[in-house]
Amino acid sequence: MKKQNVRTLSLVVCTFTYLLIGAAVFDALESDTEKKRFEFLTEVRENLLQKYNISQEDYKVIEIVIIENKPHKAGPQWKFAGAFYFATVVLAMIGYGHSTPVTYGGKAFCMAYAMVGIPLGLVMFQSIGERLNKVASVVIRRGKEWLRFSKTEATEMNLMLATGLLSSIIITTGAAVFSRYEGWSYFDSFYYCFVTLTTIGFGDYVALQNDHALSNKPGYVALSLVFILFGLAVVAASINLLVLRFMTMQAEDNRREDDEMQSASHHVVTFEGDVMSLNGKILSGHYLSSSVATDDTDQVSVCSCTCLGRKSTTLCLPTVCRPLLDDRRKRNPHPPSLTPQKFKRIKRASV
Repeated sequence: MKKQNVRTLSLVVCTFTYLLIGAAVFDALESDTEKKRFEFLTEVRENLLQKYNISQEDYKVIEIVIIENKPHKAGPQWKFAGAFYFATVVLAMIGYGHSTPVTYGGKAFCMAYAMVGIPLGLVMFQSIGERLNKVASVVIRRGKEWLRFSKTEATEMNLMLATGLLSSIIITTGAAVFSRYEGWSYFDSFYYCFVTLTTIGFGDYVALQNDHALSNKPGYVALSLVFILFGLAVVAASINLLVLRFMTMQAEDNRREDDEMQSASHHVVTFEGDVMSLNGKILSGHYLSSSVATDDTDQVSVCSCTCLGRKSTTLCLPTVCRPLLDDRRKRNPHPPSLTPQKFKRIKRASV
């Protein structure tokens, strides 16, 4: 089995194993808390229904009103500032779900916009990531020259460490900023930054959703957009390095397989159209057709003797060709006569 197939199968098995492990861990961590929260909310709901004498239908209406009113706490979601924020979330594939189009026209345009915008965004982030890696390689080389290292070239590991460090700085700094403006704890802000820059986008924490921030805090809106775009570019730089590393591994495997095939081709000859190894084993038996086996064909004899002009060519076959002929005679008691024309078909196999 080829190494590429083994690697692919290993990746599939490792991924599904990782999914199973993740499911087990989340089940152990979140299941009991989910059950307790559901019981608590159910108890509060029953107390409200009894205290204010609210019917089930009226309570469902209150639920809908509260849920639908939540996005409006940030101000108008579909004015230019809010629409620009939504377009950025779509292009970056974050998908918070805090605001969604309601009209048929808005939904149709969202799908068409995403079909063009998502590939455009991926190419842009990938290109910016490549430029960042180039700048990082120059900085690393200059630093090594200043520190008088023997090898000054920036390696892949150096670039990965540099982009990883820059990503950590962006996330930690962004967490401090969002904790200040949103009133979240630092851990929750760090969680929001990580979920955003990895484009997971659960939507449980979304910036710019309180105190009409979209219309009253333009500076904060601009800062949030810069954080998303620049942070995604840095993450794309890290992903670019991983993709390049994987492609390099595949290219090395392909080159190694080509070398092995070329090495194996030196141990194969063809005898009257049959591909055989030097131990006499027939790999594939096919006679050359008359249209292919012409005198103009570039054929080279593997025989070191000069017996092509003799009447009996079977007497002077070298040690390489004689076992092949004996093997064919065992399989075919009445082989065709070996004429000089047929003997010329003994040629080297090419792969």
